[in-house]
Amino acid sequence: MTRPAPRLYISDLDGTLLADDATLSETSRSGLLRILRAGIPFTVASARSIVSIRHTLGDLPLTLPVIEINGAFITDYATARHQAVNAIGPELVEAVYQRIDRHDCVPILSAFDGVRDRVYYSVLANPGMEWYYRERKGMNDNRLTPVDSIPSAFDSHIVAFTVIDTRQKLLPLAADIQGELANRLESHFFENPYSPGWWWLTIHDKNACKSCAVRTVAAAAGFDLKQVVVFGDNLNDVKMFQTGCHPVAVANATDDLKRHAAEIIGTNQSDSVVRYILRDSGLDPDSESHP
Repeated sequence: MTRPAPRLYISDLDGTLLADDATLSETSRSGLLRILRAGIPFTVASARSIVSIRHTLGDLPLTLPVIEINGAFITDYATARHQAVNAIGPELVEAVYQRIDRHDCVPILSAFDGVRDRVYYSVLANPGMEWYYRERKGMNDNRLTPVDSIPSAFDSHIVAFTVIDTRQKLLPLAADIQGELANRLESHFFENPYSPGWWWLTIHDKNACKSCAVRTVAAAAGFDLKQVVVFGDNLNDVKMFQTGCHPVAVANATDDLKRHAAEIIGTNQSDSVVRYILRDSGLDPDSESHP
């Protein structure tokens, strides 16, 4: 039997590979172990940090780098060492912060200080920010770094601003950022599905995007984009779907993303990504045996 031509598989996490409770099901975990042990190239592209990705995926033997914080970092899974850091330029950091401050909002900063990753925060101004802190504290995230003022952290490499508040409060700020600075920044505005009622505006450098990172990872692994299969569910996956890869949306994906998909598979609740990879790579998705 002729095996299928090799392909590289890259999956989003929340709403795609993970179930609605933000966990990797035992069925998907078992399937991914089969995939990785068979030498099938697989990695993830997520808005999560490497700390959160490792907390969720555990000891999966990922050998390809992961794409974290929507492409702000490309990182070795085993060591958490960054292979690429896409930071926001210092002048642009100042410009973004001035707009956030003008709208009476308080950001959280994701950064790399040259030695280790940091999450800088000054005050937890609302329950949405408190959820963010508790969730990271619960996974022993040692990046959490309190500061007296946000600008005091600007000597680090800032890779993302995260602003958490109500939709009504953030809408004018999102319009401001996505207006004048749109050609220099990548931003995403969405409700946190795990903390309903609290909206997030995340702001990154223009090069800190999943689409750029997918190109980098594919080239380093020796794959043409036509050999890459990407999976997603939400708006931050749209540009990744437009890279020239083979884009696959889960059934629970937004309609906006589905319009860019070559295929639509089952939901994230049905282990659909892992079953697709097993079938597409010539493994039996209904078999429990290991290679």
